[in-house]
Amino acid sequence: MCNQRKLNIAGELFSQDHIYHDPQAPTGPGPEGVKQVISTYQTAIPNAHWEVLETIVGDNLIVTRWQGSGTQTKELNGIPPTGKSVKVDGIWIHRIKNGKIVESYNAWDTLGMLQQLGVVPAMEQSVNA
Repeated sequence: MCNQRKLNIAGELFSQDHIYHDPQAPTGPGPEGVKQVISTYQTAIPNAHWEVLETIVGDNLIVTRWQGSGTQTKELNGIPPTGKSVKVDGIWIHRIKNGKIVESYNAWDTLGMLQQLGVVPAMEQSVNA
């Protein structure tokens, strides 16, 4: 859905009452909300690519450790195009019911991305003597 730009399959994966938890990307419910979040990054970072680094499967949960990368060439949530590349780590937890994702928790290194884009200064590392 993400890497192949197939947002049209969101309805096959996410329930109509899907709830998305991500304080960095608040959105509405259901497949349309998920499509809105993903398309924001696909638009601002046209070469965006998400790599699955690890997947853990439980009874009704799937945990995915992922890394996203790409170059911001268009506006992203009010940030003008920077032309800078980013590499961001995250974890996505999906709760499954009746074969569809009904709830998602996404936690990712938003601060790191903003620092890589140059819109937030990087913290200085202190050196202990």
